[in-house]
Amino acid sequence: TASFLRAVFNKERGFVPEGGLLAQATVLEFRQEQRLLIISDCAINIAPGYEDKKKIIANAVVLANKLGINIPKVAVITPLEVVNPNMPETIEAAMLSKAWERGQLKGCIVDGPLGLDNAISAEAARHKGINSPVAGCPNILIMPNLAAGNIFTKSLTYFAELNSSGNVIGTRIPIVMTSRSDTPENK
Repeated sequence: TASFLRAVFNKERGFVPEGGLLAQATVLEFRQEQRLLIISDCAINIAPGYEDKKKIIANAVVLANKLGINIPKVAVITPLEVVNPNMPETIEAAMLSKAWERGQLKGCIVDGPLGLDNAISAEAARHKGINSPVAGCPNILIMPNLAAGNIFTKSLTYFAELNSSGNVIGTRIPIVMTSRSDTPENK
């Protein structure tokens, strides 16, 4: 991965636009609902902050559009669905949701903070009293950090056996990035 990304980041011949932010996005085939699910960032940005997450969302929206999802629903995932001042990721998620409400994030619908349960399950969201246009039907999950994203996507690949594709987003050209341990089907 390091050698591969070194070529992508090459100043003279690389694929990173000026001022851009590369991220990794895993596209999963969510078979039980007959749709694709994009999860970002799972392999490049270790601890993205608010401004980074705005760029990651914008890049993930471009990928979703290329996959035929016109106005993707973006769930900003955190350990819980309320703002907790001791958990910066919940504050950033609320800020991202507010930025969307004010038109600062385009071409998508953003909500957060959302716990994974109420992001994925409309029933879980109803049970917790969450009224959200994203809960239960997200197209994109924005993870709080690389560790959470990486562990979650590998869990889906190995335990749930979902087909996946690792992609680099935010580049001038589409880039698929496989893992050495990917199955032949995923590669």
